Amino acid sequence: MSRIFGVAFSAVYPLYLAKVERKGRTKDELDAVIRWVTGFDDEELARHAAGTTTFREFFDEATLNPRADLVTGVICGVRVEEIEDPLMYRIRVLDKVVDELAKDRPLAKVLRDPAPAGATKG
Repeated sequence: MSRIFGVAFSAVYPLYLAKVERKGRTKDELDAVIRWVTGFDDEELARHAAGTTTFREFFDEATLNPRADLVTGVICGVRVEEIEDPLMYRIRVLDKVVDELAKDRPLAKVLRDPAPAGATKG
């Protein structure tokens, strides 16, 4: 079992916030990304961010976004899509989208919004 599973989400949330704010992003954008991954509403997210919920408990209560499988790439030296442990996968998906937000990727792309009808690549 990874140590991160027993870490309180409230201990990591301020680190996520500091990371995105250093890059000019906002708490609202961070919260939008976390809500997208977890399915939590504002009240649930605030409860976890202020409480003692471990990452294991946090993701036990979450409903992973069905589009989370579109989150790919490397985080902490590991390809997200190759992670086999379901809990570690969820944690790394969250890490990856927070990282994308901090790297100034447009919020719509971080949230994997589908292209509007009739839009073309180009």
